[in-house]
Amino acid sequence: MTLTASPKLGGYAALGAAGLLVALVSGLPEAAVLGLPFIVAVLAGLALVERPNLRASVEVDRDRLLEGEDVHVAVTVRSTTDVPWLQIAWHVPQGLAARGGRYILGVRLAAERSAVLETDLSTARWGVLPLPNPLLRAHDRLGFFRFEGSIDLNRTLRIYPRPETLRRALSPAETQMFSGNELSRVRGDGIEFADVRPYVAGDRPRRINWRLSARSGQLHVNEMHPERNADVVIFLDLFSDVRSGGQGTLDFAVRAAASLASYYLARRDRVGIIGFGGALRWLKPDMGSTQIYRIVDTLIDSEVLLTYNWRGIEIIPPRTLPPKSLVVALTPMMDDRTVDALLDLRARGFDLAVVEIMAEPFTVQRPSDAARLAHRIWQLERTATRLRYRRLGVPIAQWRLGEPLAGPLAREREFGRQNRWLRV
Repeated sequence: MTLTASPKLGGYAALGAAGLLVALVSGLPEAAVLGLPFIVAVLAGLALVERPNLRASVEVDRDRLLEGEDVHVAVTVRSTTDVPWLQIAWHVPQGLAARGGRYILGVRLAAERSAVLETDLSTARWGVLPLPNPLLRAHDRLGFFRFEGSIDLNRTLRIYPRPETLRRALSPAETQMFSGNELSRVRGDGIEFADVRPYVAGDRPRRINWRLSARSGQLHVNEMHPERNADVVIFLDLFSDVRSGGQGTLDFAVRAAASLASYYLARRDRVGIIGFGGALRWLKPDMGSTQIYRIVDTLIDSEVLLTYNWRGIEIIPPRTLPPKSLVVALTPMMDDRTVDALLDLRARGFDLAVVEIMAEPFTVQRPSDAARLAHRIWQLERTATRLRYRRLGVPIAQWRLGEPLAGPLAREREFGRQNRWLRV
């Protein structure tokens, strides 16, 4: 802790020195008598000053929580020496909102005693937020000196995006070999009816359609769609983030990614994620309850890093994009590198769907004619990009501010896809 002199010390020293100076100049001993107590107080303060020995700790009821949930924080300060006056200040970090409680505490702290500053904070946005260090200010007995410093706590809060519950989402064009909830296009053992055909030698008797066989006079068997799982890769655009009013397109993209991951993992699909931007982040597709925790830990570390390097999908590790996987892209379509990378994925035969996070609500249009013209050209370019996707059979849906994620996903199902089978 740093030691600084308070204004009180300077005032006392000035009054004592003034009394002595007046006594020397005017020859009046009364002036020296008036200034002597101030000088004695200053000397006593210098003799009695003692550096406090403070230790602080922080306790939170939980360090992992969802957006909108509250966290209770308690800062405890303990001293091995007497502190006549101690001030503890707690700064509310950005991303957290105050929900009652104290943020400044003044207390007299005796030796081997502790003081506690408690407060409740509500989370306003996902992310990894470091808990700020408590600021401490201690005064000596006479108030001539103050000790200021902070205690390094090294504590963080991991705030996960709150996912939206989805009842339906996009179905992949191709499935994998493992058992799951997706209906395969091929026919085999399953519970979902596909078609009927005439009986051939080797067919199982339990698959015979007895009603149709009795009407036609010839044996027929039922064909079924087997239930398989799928590989789903969530493509997160980290090249740009359009922000306004404390929220932006990246916030919506991360929440949508968490919602889609929860939906597909609940259906026994393998889910992976790619953060495509200045810093490439990826997580190989996997299934199980632990995968959702890996995904959300990856999501809350997502951030936009400025770079001018041209990046293509060749920088993505091959195992991150398994063959026959469904790629769901979440992007505001503000950067040509993301647009070209997605079109490249489609050209390589990947099953691609794009959810465009509309950037218009986060932009401010200036009133000048040149600004209006530029804004109109920008909108026309975005429309042309959407047409490029649709000509390639890629469904692209616009997700607008305030709309649930189920809306654009439903529009993509209605759009359909070229050369693919959709479960409806």
